[in-house]
Amino acid sequence: MQIKYQSVVGLSVHFLFYEIKKDKGFGKMVKNQCDARPVKAYIMSDLLKKFDNDTRNDVVQIAVAIAGFYLGVFCLEYVDTEYSLWLTWFLMPVIVTFLLPAVIIVLIYISAIIFHLYRLYRMNVVDGVQPDWKHAARLAVCALWDAHGWLWHGYDIKGLENIPDGPFLVIYYHGALPIDMYYFIARMLLFKRRHIHTVADRFMFKIPGWATLLEGLCVIPGTVQTCASVLRNGNPLAISPGGVYEAQFGDHYYRLNWRNRIGFAKVAQEAKVPIIPMFTQNVREAFRTVGWLRGVWLKIYATFRMPLAPVYGGFPVKLITHLGKPIPYDPELTPEQLQRKVAHAIEELVDEHQRIPGSILQALLERVHEIPKRRKDSPLTNGKCQNGTLKTEDSEKSASGKSKVS
Repeated sequence: MQIKYQSVVGLSVHFLFYEIKKDKGFGKMVKNQCDARPVKAYIMSDLLKKFDNDTRNDVVQIAVAIAGFYLGVFCLEYVDTEYSLWLTWFLMPVIVTFLLPAVIIVLIYISAIIFHLYRLYRMNVVDGVQPDWKHAARLAVCALWDAHGWLWHGYDIKGLENIPDGPFLVIYYHGALPIDMYYFIARMLLFKRRHIHTVADRFMFKIPGWATLLEGLCVIPGTVQTCASVLRNGNPLAISPGGVYEAQFGDHYYRLNWRNRIGFAKVAQEAKVPIIPMFTQNVREAFRTVGWLRGVWLKIYATFRMPLAPVYGGFPVKLITHLGKPIPYDPELTPEQLQRKVAHAIEELVDEHQRIPGSILQALLERVHEIPKRRKDSPLTNGKCQNGTLKTEDSEKSASGKSKVS
């Protein structure tokens, strides 16, 4: 047997477990600590024989090997022989929670592959059956995402009666991963034959392999002019004012992180379309971002505009998308006033349907039993908005008497 000198730990494992495999009786010698002494003698004797037969070993190699031997003996005497296996099982839940988000990435790339295949073989596969290969690919991709949402999250939509027949603008709360929007787009296309165009951050268009997918799903970077043009052409559009910032730095208190963005209000005013407020219950319980090193991730995002905050989760919690009543076009409202009105509508949806703070365990239980929500104050319970401004009184809302700027 040729001895490899890669690490002290590797040597100790090599000398101990090689002998266990070679001699089945060796494993029986270490049932208790009283048998450790003959085991040490056995290993040392065999170790010396190996070095005696191998003239290539120098002093450094011998010293490292002996150090590895004593480390192995220490583990044999004072550490459970199944420690590594136990440690693996102990850390498995943590490992899984950071690996499950990769499933979403895999599904996204599968969706991209579907679009590439339809584009590559559109002459042979699509022509004569469906003249628009992008639409055919969209149906296949949406079937994939709708199946995933139904199986993994029991996804459902409430408030579909609020969807108008013409173009409209959906404004939604952005979770750590916008999986609710994926499911919503899929469900609307498959069962309502309404394709929702969406606005995404520019960094997504730089991800390898995603360009064809984003083009096929009608995802755009989104300026006021392009968004208004989409709506004027009769297409529904979805925008999250919080965007990637809200995804990274939001939490299970479901506060809006819009940072005074009013671009979506200008789009709605220019296109003269109604706004549908949207919120998905438990979206922050499905995926979350880690809270530690928040300042570091914030500086990285502010400098490079890249979302690098680690995401964990993928829990099979119940997801229900709630669509609020349409906010009609009102030429008398300024973009700032319309922004406050929409923010208030979304916060009302959160207050009505979401437990604050969110609980992963309760969200899991809601898969089998609907837990009634206890009435609480609005998510903005500290009297201030996320951007630090005080909540203002809104005379137009006589029912609630308050309006919150997010």
